[in-house]
Amino acid sequence: MRAAVPGLPTPHPLIDQLPAVYLEQDFLRRFLAALDEVLAPVLLTLDNVPAYLDHRTAPDDFLDWLASWVAVEPHEDSPTDHRRTAVRGAVARHARRGTPGGLAEAVRLETGTEPEIAESGGTAWSTSPNTPLPGSAVPWVTIRVRAAEGRPLDRVRLEELIDTEVPAHVGFSLELLPPGGDGDVGMRGDAGGAEG
Repeated sequence: MRAAVPGLPTPHPLIDQLPAVYLEQDFLRRFLAALDEVLAPVLLTLDNVPAYLDHRTAPDDFLDWLASWVAVEPHEDSPTDHRRTAVRGAVARHARRGTPGGLAEAVRLETGTEPEIAESGGTAWSTSPNTPLPGSAVPWVTIRVRAAEGRPLDRVRLEELIDTEVPAHVGFSLELLPPGGDGDVGMRGDAGGAEG
């Protein structure tokens, strides 16, 4: 978090707040200069609170704390601009969590590529009785992600992300596709998703 910065100038020197009669006293000038050095980081932080709370301008070390406020856990290896993007859209993504669109957005944010998502479920309505139900009895989602050129995909990291994004009762399989080609590198089946 924030710490004292040696030699940081104060925006509001205490000596300037005193009547002119005290400006001549050397002890008082030195004493207030010491207090200014202690208070400078506090005053500058308070003056810049809006910058700390804005994902675009928050210092890197404060950005992680800001991410925790909106329930975002970017990977520790993520670049700063990726973490800032994750914080920016967190509230809107939380509203779509557990939906195909929310899952696609989370995978796109992590990989930089558009995933293909296929669900097993469906909805329908009918005015006649005994109409067959759409989809399959086992809730399942298949996610296909094509690697971008020069940007390999981390299977474990993607599986952890998908596990947190799909509803708990929904299983998933992940297919990693090579850049610019056809075919899959691998597939993982899961009996259930994560709590969502």
